[in-house]
Amino acid sequence: MKAGKIRLLAVATAALVLSTTAVQGSQAVSKPAPFDAGLVKIALVQNSGAGDYFQQWTNGAKKQATAVGFDMQIYDAQADNAKQATDMETAIGSGVAGIIVDHGNADTMCPGINKAIDAGIPVVVYDNDIRKCAPRAVFTSQSDEALASAVLGQAVKDLGKNKTVGYVNVLGIAPLDRRHVVWQATKKAQNWTQKFFVGKFTNSVATDNAQLVDAALKANPKISAIFAPYDELAKGTISAIYQNKLQSKIKVYGIDISNADIEIMTKAGSPWTATAGTDPNAIGAGVVRVMALKIAGQQATNVVSFPGVLITAKFLKDNKIKNMVDLRAKLPSLSMSKAASAAWIPAVSF
Repeated sequence: MKAGKIRLLAVATAALVLSTTAVQGSQAVSKPAPFDAGLVKIALVQNSGAGDYFQQWTNGAKKQATAVGFDMQIYDAQADNAKQATDMETAIGSGVAGIIVDHGNADTMCPGINKAIDAGIPVVVYDNDIRKCAPRAVFTSQSDEALASAVLGQAVKDLGKNKTVGYVNVLGIAPLDRRHVVWQATKKAQNWTQKFFVGKFTNSVATDNAQLVDAALKANPKISAIFAPYDELAKGTISAIYQNKLQSKIKVYGIDISNADIEIMTKAGSPWTATAGTDPNAIGAGVVRVMALKIAGQQATNVVSFPGVLITAKFLKDNKIKNMVDLRAKLPSLSMSKAASAAWIPAVSF
């Protein structure tokens, strides 16, 4: 065989190998039904609050929805339970293939969730504990007990036993209820004396709770620490502490992390000592992946828990962390890209 023909045969063989590899590769990541037939329409029925946590959560959900092949319609009740129930009815009638319910009240939302499932529409719920009233829905959450245990473990190390403390929380909201259980156990074990318990959930959580904490601190200025297990509650708490010029005397322990939280924690003299959290962007993306797996028939369990990490103000300052981008670089586990995923679901970055 002549050299020219040998070269042509080699090129053709190489092309065939590349073509075969490409086909095999495309088969390995080929999308399952119904994603192989174009965009899949879903709805996100939210009940968001103030602060950049919800903005980041929704940003992550949007990015993952686009990457996986969802056409996602977003409804946001903004702390209005009745509106969220109405939004759910609208979503059910809109011809979607699935519905994500983000936060809200179980009593308000379970009737609509069950109605959707009865109509053949799968539902994935985040941080609204519907496991008793709507067990057929997929329940997802941060591991709230683990988050509270992590940050309160740090508080125990910092404070020790027999301290006087304050508490800022809102009961009746699933994740805050789960964190409350850990607080009660820790407080009892450490023999902490709780001097006040205030808190309310509004569309301006930080501002409205700053007023409540201000009044509580004026009546009880001699405390060592305050647990505020939601970052907007922590922001309001810290604002009140500054108003009363107690930042050098009171430590604050919170839950959740965001750009704004990092800025507050790293400020010189900040009372916010530690928090525990997940990346809200990664959580939003993870919940959307659960929805994709559910629609594709690949979601095996009805309960999915996303892990978090302990983050101290010292860690942020020592590592010169200014924002979530810096934090992800130092704590890559925050990305949770492998949680609730599959080869056919593209990873996204934030």
